[in-house]
Amino acid sequence: MRGATHAKWAACAVTVALAATACGSGGGDSGGSGGGGIVSSSWADPQNPLEPANTNEVQGGKVLDMVFRGLKKYDPRTGAAQDMVAQRIETSDSQNFTVTIKDGWTFSNGEKVTSRSFVDAWNYAALITNKQKNAPFFGMIEGYDRVHPESGAPTAKTLSGLTVKDDRTFTVKLSQKFSTWPDTLGYAAFSPLPRTFFTDHAAWLSQPVGNGPYTIDSYAKGSQMKLRAWNEYPGNDRAQNGGVDLKVYTDNNTAYTDLLSGNLDLADDIPSSQLKNAPRDLGSRYINQPAGILQTLAFPFYDKNWGPGKEKLRLGISRAINRPQITEQIYQKTRTPATDWTSPVLGEQGGYKAGLCGDACTYDPAAAKKLIEEGGGLPGGRMTLTTNVDTGSHRVWAEAVCNSVNNVLGNDQACTVRPVGTFADFRNQITSGRMTGPFRAGWQMDYPLIQNFLQPLYYTDASSNDGKYSNQDTDRLVDEANAEPDTARAVATFQSAEKILARDMPSIPLWYQNGTGGYSERLSNVRLNPFSVPVYNEIQVT
Repeated sequence: MRGATHAKWAACAVTVALAATACGSGGGDSGGSGGGGIVSSSWADPQNPLEPANTNEVQGGKVLDMVFRGLKKYDPRTGAAQDMVAQRIETSDSQNFTVTIKDGWTFSNGEKVTSRSFVDAWNYAALITNKQKNAPFFGMIEGYDRVHPESGAPTAKTLSGLTVKDDRTFTVKLSQKFSTWPDTLGYAAFSPLPRTFFTDHAAWLSQPVGNGPYTIDSYAKGSQMKLRAWNEYPGNDRAQNGGVDLKVYTDNNTAYTDLLSGNLDLADDIPSSQLKNAPRDLGSRYINQPAGILQTLAFPFYDKNWGPGKEKLRLGISRAINRPQITEQIYQKTRTPATDWTSPVLGEQGGYKAGLCGDACTYDPAAAKKLIEEGGGLPGGRMTLTTNVDTGSHRVWAEAVCNSVNNVLGNDQACTVRPVGTFADFRNQITSGRMTGPFRAGWQMDYPLIQNFLQPLYYTDASSNDGKYSNQDTDRLVDEANAEPDTARAVATFQSAEKILARDMPSIPLWYQNGTGGYSERLSNVRLNPFSVPVYNEIQVT
């Protein structure tokens, strides 16, 4: 946090070494303020319309990162939270904050970005009747319990902790101390919204208007979204190209083939079957770098076969997975077996602790089989592992996980993969509570804090707690850590909460994931940020 009184602790993200640039021949459509051509990039349809507070998955997040700018922005190299629309954020007690925004910011429709642009957006996000998936991110602002009650109708429509002072100043009162709260404000859910979002919501959804370096030109679901550089963008991170065409692929092998054949400029997810070939195929245009991504298997606690009382079963499955073998054979040095619930990019001071999961994440066939038997065995003698199969080579690793479990149990039909054709359908099934067994639940950090790897996923009723896990001790420790101003004590408290996860195993940590990608000879200055998302605005087309 920056301000009169600085926060005493903040999780650190390491500077990531990124890919070298390359240049070559080729053209492209003319574009906007970047003065260059159009970048074509692989993509998948987002789960929901692109409301900032209703987007909590990667594909929609890529678009929001281009179309919006919030109070903070995360450095594309280090992940550090830096002021963007914020002039300053001040506090003297880590609970009451005064936010001053910079002058000169506008939305792409010409409307001025003011304090009310933020306050109205946050009130909309928090109000339960608006059904925004990211509403819990506003849960620490005073008055949240009235606009978003656990049951029944809201008794207020706006957060009492938000007050507009003037066009450039507003205040925020939290319900408890949260020393690093300002560092969360680079997350897209906290983006400002123009008046048209509220006055003509349907029109805004059909073509969202933001304040970022790109505008949305068109979107054809299942085909592509066209974004173009905004000539009047007031920020200091203007687009260096004319725009980006996000092309929908339901198979990343097809995207890779198109990249090699010159029909695609950028693929930010190399299929596992091509990882051994990518360095040779692409040379210096192959990207392989650490990222804040953790792949896990989550369990549906709303299903009696997998929830409370089934700890030994879940632990047994974890111990039946041969992580070192799977990562070595499939992923060609782009994955590392996970031993905690965070990411190495945080560093030890930021909360990463190798080995925190202990034996629970260690492959041991004999112990695994014994735990599964003591836990009552697989429900009906079988389990299905559900994953989407359109991106991420997920079917390949899911089958490898099932094979590992089957080998331990001596039954090649004990675990089978249930494929879902598209990411959007997969997410809809999860959020509607239709999982009947373990399911893919990879996490890409929203901001580089240990808190982000724990609270959204394992706090009771949190925004991304898809398995509906709940433990009062976990909640209490997260609350205590958020209020702690001392770095070391805060991290230690979060890690105490993690140790409960090692006992309960609400999700199984599988591996830490590198960001991979490749790009054509038309492009230069290509990199992934620590979130494994291309830094689209910096890409140049030659």
